[in-house]
Amino acid sequence: MTKKAERTTAYIIETVAPIFNKHGYVGTSMSDLTEATGLTKGAIYGNFENKEALALSSFEYNRNLLLSAIDHKLEFGTAALDKLYSLLGFYKQYDVFTLPMGGCPLLNVGVDAQGNNKLLAAAVKETIKEVEGKIALVLENGAKQNEIRLAVPPLQFAKQLFTMIQGAIAMSTMTQDRKYLMNTITYLEYLIKQELRK
Repeated sequence: MTKKAERTTAYIIETVAPIFNKHGYVGTSMSDLTEATGLTKGAIYGNFENKEALALSSFEYNRNLLLSAIDHKLEFGTAALDKLYSLLGFYKQYDVFTLPMGGCPLLNVGVDAQGNNKLLAAAVKETIKEVEGKIALVLENGAKQNEIRLAVPPLQFAKQLFTMIQGAIAMSTMTQDRKYLMNTITYLEYLIKQELRK
């Protein structure tokens, strides 16, 4: 692939990723994509096999932005609790972070893809598992270093924590009230302090 073709492909993905995320796979029309990119249908499909391939690439683009931000937050400090508080701090501003993306890619694509796009649904499921695994690793390392106490296996705690975060994101999104997110994250900070601190 030539440099120009690579740049065109990257431009298409970056431009349409928020559109797919906001309007969904079915809700995004070809005219939405041509209007946003300023390219013809032929130019877009010259870079992607079909709409499904473009939607998947768009999700992967947003997913990588999200995973990169999560990795950055989990690298903060050396102690497990510092890393977890850093992650929760990120989620306090999550609605601001995801605004340019058109909202939370896990929530939007995860719900939208159920029943109409198995590849996208599987990609979301895999990403959720990856995030839970990253949190579980922090917990596992913290327990090994004797920094925290865990009453349940690290992955179980990570899944419960991430479920509450995503639930708060869903409620905040549906009601357009960020208090759902803020209050839940504040509660999780308290919960971590109570449950994990030695």
